[in-house]
Amino acid sequence: MMTDKKAQIGIFGGSGFYSLFDNADPLRPSSSEAREIEMDTPYGKPSDKITIGEIAGRKVAFLPRHGRGHKFAPHTIPYKANLWAFKELGVEKIIAPTAAGSLQSNIKPGEFVICDQFVDRTHGRAATFHDGPKVLHVSCADPYCSEMRKLAIDSCRRLQIPVHEKGAVVVVEGPRFSTKAESRWYQQAGFEVINMTQYPEAALARELAVCYTNISLITDFDAGLVGCDGIKAVDAKEVVDVFNKNISKVKELVLEMVKNIPDERVCECKNSLANAGM
Repeated sequence: MMTDKKAQIGIFGGSGFYSLFDNADPLRPSSSEAREIEMDTPYGKPSDKITIGEIAGRKVAFLPRHGRGHKFAPHTIPYKANLWAFKELGVEKIIAPTAAGSLQSNIKPGEFVICDQFVDRTHGRAATFHDGPKVLHVSCADPYCSEMRKLAIDSCRRLQIPVHEKGAVVVVEGPRFSTKAESRWYQQAGFEVINMTQYPEAALARELAVCYTNISLITDFDAGLVGCDGIKAVDAKEVVDVFNKNISKVKELVLEMVKNIPDERVCECKNSLANAGM
């Protein structure tokens, strides 16, 4: 893998978040200072062209994980190609916003959750770079970067964005939403958030020793909460509508984080492969 430091920070755009650099918005980085590049990897092409620009003196790479126009379903996203491309560009830290559902009535649409755990309920996804002949067993006990999580929480506080400082995200296969029975099962287990893309994305970042943090924008209450306080079953239109209403907050948080990311890595992520061999 060749790394020539074209970017220090990577940002994945979730559902509804297909661009970061925008000339039309004076509060956003200008696209006149950004350029698109097309990449190929040993795992195929990423979801879309990658845009590289500058924010607060830092080189940033942006990639919409579903592709522009939402052309990749959650289970068909080329996760390995996406992560490999960021690593090839020199990315050491990834900010990964996602649209997500709430499994608990105290976590409401429009609020953010900075996840600290994931629970994988997917099946059949290409989920590791280490298929052999050299096999590594990377620890995912704490899958999200502690330093980046703290930065996200502190940034939310500064921006007065309602935030939950931790939460376990259940990652389901999709593209369908959960049944009420499935959703109640996750809710009763005590999990907070439900999503379709955090696995294997977070685990693959750990395998590449890249810092990774998730920002879950809650767009809906999941099906298991239907009937509580008039809550109705979620549909795709609701998810998109709530995300669109809050996209400015997502971008504002991402920019605030980029401005304040420390240059030195003092977290555990950079050593994630140190004791992974057998």
